[in-house]
Amino acid sequence: MKAKGPNKVHIKKGDTVIVMRGKDAPTRDKNGKMIYTKGRVLKVFPKDSRALVEGVNMVKKHSRPTQDNPQGGIIEQEAPIHVSNLMLEDPQSKEPTRIGYKVTEGKGGKQKKVRYAKKSGETLD
Repeated sequence: MKAKGPNKVHIKKGDTVIVMRGKDAPTRDKNGKMIYTKGRVLKVFPKDSRALVEGVNMVKKHSRPTQDNPQGGIIEQEAPIHVSNLMLEDPQSKEPTRIGYKVTEGKGGKQKKVRYAKKSGETLD
């Protein structure tokens, strides 16, 4: 299903994200501490509001023998996950955080819009 309105996502390629929902959702250990599944964003699909995250949402794909892969067989690879199920990792506390935007002065006095972690206030860009 295609997203309506602006195709804006809060994550970018190279970000470290935490999966909040789905089969890789956080669990608790015996002491009650949260165990998060983290991964690096490999590619973002803004029109579908999805992202490809390294080591997350692994699926098995059946491939027939080709010249590149003469054996064929079952290949395990990442599938895109919806961005609403992801949160960025806070650079300081290493926990999930929401994203805010603020305008700062960049080079030559130009204004630049940057992302920041709401939990620690640290800029991400």
